[in-house]
Amino acid sequence: MPGETRDIETLIELMARLPGLGPRSARRAVLALLKKRGQLMAPLAQAMAGVALSAKDCVVCGNIGTSEICPICADPARATGEICVVEDVADLWAMERGGAFHGRYHVLGGTLSALDAVGPVELGIPRLVDRVARDGVGEVILALNATVDGQTTAHYLADALAGTGAQITTLAQGVPIGGELDYLDDGTIGAALRARRKL
Repeated sequence: MPGETRDIETLIELMARLPGLGPRSARRAVLALLKKRGQLMAPLAQAMAGVALSAKDCVVCGNIGTSEICPICADPARATGEICVVEDVADLWAMERGGAFHGRYHVLGGTLSALDAVGPVELGIPRLVDRVARDGVGEVILALNATVDGQTTAHYLADALAGTGAQITTLAQGVPIGGELDYLDDGTIGAALRARRKL
């Protein structure tokens, strides 16, 4: 665009890579930031730089936080004997927004996909099985997205966890086929969690 410097173009290109933003939306966002450099852009840049340095993956569950063990795993009140398995950190945050689950989590980081060469090891499934067996977990809730890959992964997990002695359940009503947890409202997530069924 006329008058753009290379730095601004680079910022627009980077913003356009974010989910939900295309080139036009990124351009509008960058212009809004530039108009409020002091009030918005500088604090945002400082916050992003801080998070880039401090953000860590939880060594227990895979959540993102600022310490080796996230606050959920470190909270003794969350040791309920239930682990909720989710595909992504966004799904964990969606479950937490609903406030219906009070146990702990395990973030897979994706789903099984032969096309993308994502297998059980890449998703840390053996680590999950070890965790469930070692910690004497009573129930594993498979809160995976209702997609083909999500359901394939859920069935694989059910088979892999069968020998641990834990009850394996999955979310029930309220989750539409093809739906993703991060886009559901809190009431739907809560209802689906309460109506979970054995897989």
